[in-house]
Amino acid sequence: MSPATQAPRSGGPALELLVHGVGGATPQDMLGDPRTVRITGDEKAAVYRRTDDAEAENHPGEYQDRPIPEAYCWSNLTSGNGARALWLLLLPFMVVNLAHWMRPRAKGSRRTTRLYGALVRLVALSLTVLLTAAACEVALDLLAWQCAGSDECSDDRSWLGFMSAAREGWWSQPGRRLALAAVVPAALVALLWYLSNRTWSAYESQRPPTGAGDAAAGDDEDDEDAPETDDGDHDGRGEDGDHDGRGEDEAAGRRKPLVRPALGRPGFWYGRRLVARLRAAHTAAGLLTVAAAVAGAAARHDRGGEDTVLKICGILLEGALVAGAAAVLWVVARRGRSERRVDAGIDRAAVRRLPGAALVLLALSLLYASWSRPGWASDGTLPGDVTFRVIVLAQGALVVALAVAARRLHRRARHPRTVLHGLGGPAVAMLACALGGVMTGGVAQRVADWLDGPGTPGMDGEGIIPGPPVLLSWQASVIPVLLAVLLVPTVLLAVRTWFAARRLVPQIEAEYFDGDQGEGRPDRVRTRRIAGTRARAALTDVAPLIVGVVSGATLLLGAAAVGGAWLSGEVPGRSFGEGPAESAAETAQALGSWLIGFGFILFVTMGRRAYRDASARRTIGILWDVGTFWPRAAHPFAPPCYAERAVPDLTWRMCTWTGRTGGRLVISGHSQGSVLAAAAVWQLPADTRKRVALLTYGSPLERLYGRWFPAYFGPKALLELSSEVDCWRNLWRRTDPIGGPMLIAAETDPPGDGCDDPTDVDRQALKDPVVYGRSERHPLPEPILGHSDYQAHPDFAKERAALLDRLTPAVPRQAQGSSGRSSG
Repeated sequence: MSPATQAPRSGGPALELLVHGVGGATPQDMLGDPRTVRITGDEKAAVYRRTDDAEAENHPGEYQDRPIPEAYCWSNLTSGNGARALWLLLLPFMVVNLAHWMRPRAKGSRRTTRLYGALVRLVALSLTVLLTAAACEVALDLLAWQCAGSDECSDDRSWLGFMSAAREGWWSQPGRRLALAAVVPAALVALLWYLSNRTWSAYESQRPPTGAGDAAAGDDEDDEDAPETDDGDHDGRGEDGDHDGRGEDEAAGRRKPLVRPALGRPGFWYGRRLVARLRAAHTAAGLLTVAAAVAGAAARHDRGGEDTVLKICGILLEGALVAGAAAVLWVVARRGRSERRVDAGIDRAAVRRLPGAALVLLALSLLYASWSRPGWASDGTLPGDVTFRVIVLAQGALVVALAVAARRLHRRARHPRTVLHGLGGPAVAMLACALGGVMTGGVAQRVADWLDGPGTPGMDGEGIIPGPPVLLSWQASVIPVLLAVLLVPTVLLAVRTWFAARRLVPQIEAEYFDGDQGEGRPDRVRTRRIAGTRARAALTDVAPLIVGVVSGATLLLGAAAVGGAWLSGEVPGRSFGEGPAESAAETAQALGSWLIGFGFILFVTMGRRAYRDASARRTIGILWDVGTFWPRAAHPFAPPCYAERAVPDLTWRMCTWTGRTGGRLVISGHSQGSVLAAAAVWQLPADTRKRVALLTYGSPLERLYGRWFPAYFGPKALLELSSEVDCWRNLWRRTDPIGGPMLIAAETDPPGDGCDDPTDVDRQALKDPVVYGRSERHPLPEPILGHSDYQAHPDFAKERAALLDRLTPAVPRQAQGSSGRSSG
């Protein structure tokens, strides 16, 4: 018997906890009342009620026939003050962090699972090194080495005059200029460390309720030594492939192995130990990169000189830098996340000594480079070209290895809905590397063009400075080719969508006009508009194709750019002989440089506007709503994970409500709010989960998260979630480009005893628009709502009432206290 036909059962007070989706919403809009009061929380995230409902716990008799509505507002976590605009600079870090969570559902392959996590962390480390190297390229090479060493360039810029080689002052020696300029990239690394540490305290330091997620027995065991289940299923494992423990078989009165879904483990939303380790390692890597840029230039000069002491010092310092780099790699690759329990420990040796040692080596490098070398002159460029080539090659090799590991995992646990046959993580990691290359290369290109005046560095021989590494010019040249490649699937998808919309026309007319459902006659324009909306909404399901094409083309074109730069040693415009090839190369180089410049200006403009304009900041915040749901498991400098604040908030609220009142509770989530709601329900203790119902609408749980993050939101995890709550209902529309059905199917007999059938989660697709044309009840045309206004549909109220009627409180009792604020 479905909830809609089950006889209502009276009970204690009922709570409906509303969670909004991306883009945010005001409590007034969510509660439908201009008078609201904050029950608990702060300016970043809080729970609100209508003013009339503020003391609802003290008057349970007044709420027997209706729920107490509460709104959890969390949008300020991603789009609050103007400083959020600076997060745009961290976009590559956020994208590579997503790749960590896109691991295929592992099954019986602990080593490959660990290898996958280690490879993603190494790709993330390479992005930190790339960003620091780009800052060194601008500050050390272009400014301190090339421009300050050129009379023509430094004479036009008075602020560089004190470093000009022509003035022969104390700062005129190249080593001292490099030591001074190193303050810029070192300050950038310090800023990233500060932001990571600060945002951890503000966002991610919220502990889950004690006992959340059924804390496992044997938590004192090391995660890496956790035993496997008999069937080798690691679906409930973390990145290290660990079980989270055992559960109680109440029916048999004995203990049996239980692998909790990953998001149900107590320590999933509290990764302090790993973030601290990675923050220390990435900070050390950035400082060592700056030290290597400064000390490497001085050591290269000393190897050809006659000062034996300086030569030995250079060798020792370079050896120490290599040892420091090895220590960083060891810390990053050695251990991943530990989620079986709240891991509040800190690896003090790594967290304190590694950045401290790197800072000491940087200070020694600056001192070594500042030593007087009267005959040293800054000719040509610093050896940055080789550095960038090595970074790009390392990134390509890591992505290929990551693809091999992901493919191996996917073969052991195939699911047809998984994107790109398990290669979603490697594809996204490749995009992160491409974003990092374009952003850092764009800055270097723009600074070089600014310093060079009317000349083109590396092209016409008239430039006053040599310019940036030729690899950056090659990378710019492949951007037009990449856009041309992307144009092909874009056109094909546009044509496919047009034909799909035409095929939907008779189906839509049949839905609205068959039998007694429709009124009037079909309107061709109206029908085509509905069909077009549905066809465009279906593009979400083919988005992986675009990601795969872009990632594959980026990998191949990036390899071609490295090969061209390495073999020719010239920019593309001078690497080919006369003829069509030369013209094409010059055109690609000029167009690519222009595109990078335009993109950089657009990027800065967006950041500046978002800093000043709250509405623009909220629009950009939508990107963070999706991208920063996941904890920082790969890159510690990524934007902070708001879910590490929001999920504990919701979990605490549900636990305190059910514990104090014994009442009924429906958590109702729209869009991204449904993902937060599901994650919070997973964290509840088992007895509380059975007293909670879940209502989702416009939910991307399966359509996006289940396909892109199969190890965490795969079909098995969603089936378990449905069987563990009292009941779960999902509303969706065919016109919605984000939300969709859950498509839950039982592999065996449906488990659990909550809903009559835990696989019966999806309601029939809601009609959109509700009515086709004008009628007596709808005299004006109804809009096509797509992803919005689910609560306005008549079926929404029916499903909510049915869920509330199913729930029975444990032991109804009078709430204590006199203030709603005290309720949690």
